[in-house]
Amino acid sequence: MAEIRTYQMLIGGAWTDASDGGLFDSVNPTTGAVWSRVPEATEEDVDRAVRAAHEAFLNGPWAKLTPTQRGKHLRKLAELLAERSEDLGRIETIDTGKMLKETKWQATYIAEFFQFYAGCADKISGETLPIDKPDLFVFTKREPLGVVAAVVPWNSQLFLVAVKIGPALAAGNTVVLKASEHASAAMLEFGKLIEEAGFPPGVINIVTGHGEPCGRALTAHKLVARVSFTGGPGAARHVLENTKNNFAEVSLELGGKSPFIVFDDANIESAVNASIAGIFGATGQSCVAGSRLYLHEGIANEFLERMIAQAKEIRIGDPLEEETQMGPLCTAGQRDRIESELELALKEGAKILTGGQRPKGKEGLYFEPTIVSCPRQDMRIVDTELFGPVLCVQTFGTEEEAVALANDTEHGLAAGIFTRDSARSLRMADAVRAGIIWVNTYRVVSPIAEFGGIKGSGYGRESGFQAMYDYTRPKTVWMNTSDEPMVNPFVMR
Repeated sequence: MAEIRTYQMLIGGAWTDASDGGLFDSVNPTTGAVWSRVPEATEEDVDRAVRAAHEAFLNGPWAKLTPTQRGKHLRKLAELLAERSEDLGRIETIDTGKMLKETKWQATYIAEFFQFYAGCADKISGETLPIDKPDLFVFTKREPLGVVAAVVPWNSQLFLVAVKIGPALAAGNTVVLKASEHASAAMLEFGKLIEEAGFPPGVINIVTGHGEPCGRALTAHKLVARVSFTGGPGAARHVLENTKNNFAEVSLELGGKSPFIVFDDANIESAVNASIAGIFGATGQSCVAGSRLYLHEGIANEFLERMIAQAKEIRIGDPLEEETQMGPLCTAGQRDRIESELELALKEGAKILTGGQRPKGKEGLYFEPTIVSCPRQDMRIVDTELFGPVLCVQTFGTEEEAVALANDTEHGLAAGIFTRDSARSLRMADAVRAGIIWVNTYRVVSPIAEFGGIKGSGYGRESGFQAMYDYTRPKTVWMNTSDEPMVNPFVMR
């Protein structure tokens, strides 16, 4: 029997247990067995972490570093991430069930995000203002906010950490990072790299625990200046409630139910491959999963014939093995919810074209790649994020109908459009209401490009240079350049 690892949290530069000794189990979804134990942070632990970050922001060495020096720390962290990508990826795979080839690649690529923000650190600038009054020199400077609470889910945690703490640290803030209760180990292993990169104590703190009390205590803390949250809409409502007293700035990324639209002039092979990647990659556990497939009625039969054939050939198995193409779901709750929603969909008239059940002979939290024909747009499954390998399919006849179907949703994170008509692609990119539009490609990201949604998918943007400004606030400075004394305010002239 494998030894169960026990982790500690990183608070104020020290590795520590929960103040009351509390722990919770983390389950390996491939085997269903407990493989590690993680501290259950108390309110006292969260308070210590926030105060450590606040002290580091005000008085620690971090507060005295130049932007260029901060960039050097981020650059070192990037180098360590690239060097340790396989080790980090393996831990994340064991904890989440994501494919090892994906997790280790992601850790390597995320190093590019830290490199990007290392270079951005000394590029933040203010401006001089052509003020409408004589003898006054007026300029702005941008200053960091203070303590940033970064709350990340389990599914793309290293990526989301990079796009949150990269710009936050480059801008001079300090951070308390809350890892997901479903898979905290990779974040705590990442904390070891933070130490090795030479960040001063308290600049980055990592706490683990559930929404209550850990998440609530963090987002409601009076010393937190900004909350960057990625997760579900239910938890986001709690975040907004928690910040009503500390007036922290908030950005929310809440997932989606992204439309994937294929016109009759599209490259069918390319679109099928992209749709397979968009919904079955990462076992569908992606906020931008292309989970609503809209096919032009002229190519629907051919498209589905090809896609079903490929879906049936996907190799399901241990995510640590190179030949595996799709691993398990992360939690039993996800699988139970998928099964429940599929049962309801069938009652509402849906038809399962392939998949729809647990694969035979596998003990972990596996679920087959599933394609569901949905005769009506108002079926619940069409606009419910399942966070699993389930694709809802409908057909359309005209461009206007495709736009109407794509926009008939509470979500608005991403969309995919496949067409060879460049004019149509531009019209569709304008008409579809989503924060990210991919044309003839899907599920690609870059540190240079902004990322975020609209409507029920949240607000605010991550990644890109503009994110640097979201972690600062402008200060306006007025300087009187005249040697003449100011006039007596009580003497009218």
